[in-house]
Formats: sequence, structure tokens, C-alpha cells
Amino acid sequence: MKLAETETLMQKSIEAMQRSLNTIRTGRANASLLDRITLEYYGADTPLRSLATISTPDASTITIQPFDPGSLGSIEKAISLSDVGLVPNNDGSAIRLNIPPLTEERRQEFVKMASKIAEEGKVAIRNIRRDAMDIARKQGKNSEISEDESKDLQDKIQGWTDKYIGEIEKILAEKEKEILTV
Repeated sequence: MKLAETETLMQKSIEAMQRSLNTIRTGRANASLLDRITLEYYGADTPLRSLATISTPDASTITIQPFDPGSLGSIEKAISLSDVGLVPNNDGSAIRLNIPPLTEERRQEFVKMASKIAEEGKVAIRNIRRDAMDIARKQGKNSEISEDESKDLQDKIQGWTDKYIGEIEKILAEKEKEILTV
């Protein structure tokens, strides 16, 4: 890892965490709930998104319109076996998922899940910081850069770390609010 890549890696960690958080149900229909669902299609694991058009006609319904009507059964089975907790309704040409209101208990489970994902994001940021700090210290010790430059670099890396950890906490607070809003 080069020091120049440090901030970019931190940004990518935030984006990955955000994608993971988007797969958590909030009580409102959101096509990203189905992002993690894959199914076997012609012998290969294929993401559901590449096999169908996914839309949200209203706040409590997701509609899945497969490009190949023959894949309806496979899509229905994949959704049933997934951890999204939704029951697919196959009408012969499309699959509808009705999003029931979340119970308080289920909301708390989702808040815990969101907190876990956010903590994993923070760990990723801290690991990037550790690696970058090691490089900055080694460059200072090996006289590739002066001790002052090494210290300035370490301060800059810590600044990025604080910025992105703060961003994670802000994103988590928004997600928790979204989950807990009835």
C-alpha cells in the first residue's frame, strides 16, 4: 500500500459499508434489499439484479419482473431461502414482495446488525490507518523522509481516520433512525 492510496482506501471502505447497510430492511420497500440474493442460472451463480427488473411501485411492495419468464420459479425459491424475511408472491409473470411493518423486536435486531456492519467499517478504517502509519514511521526511520515529515504524515493519516470514523458514525445514526422510525 502506498500512502497516496490511504484516503482512497478509506473512502472505498465507507462505500462498502454503505452498500452493506442498504441491504438491511427498514420497513419501506427498497430494491437494494435484494442485492445479496444470487441464484443458479444456467449453471452459474448469478445476482438477481442481472436476471430481472426490480422496482418499488409503492412504499410497501417490491416487484420483480424477470427477463426470462422461465426463471420465475428459481427466483421465487432464492428469495424464500434468503435471509431477507420476505414471502414471494408469484403471479405467473412477476413476483411481488409485500413488505410488512417491522415489529419492535425485529427493528432492534436490525439496529444491532447495522451496528455490527458499522463496527466492521471502523475496523477496516483502523487497519488502513495502522498500515499507513507503519509506512510513515519506516520512511522516517530509514531517512527516506525527515522525522518532521513523518510526523506530519502521521498527523494527516490520523486526520483522515477521524474524518472517516466520524462519517461512519453519522451514517449509522441515520440508518438507526430510519430503522426505528415507524
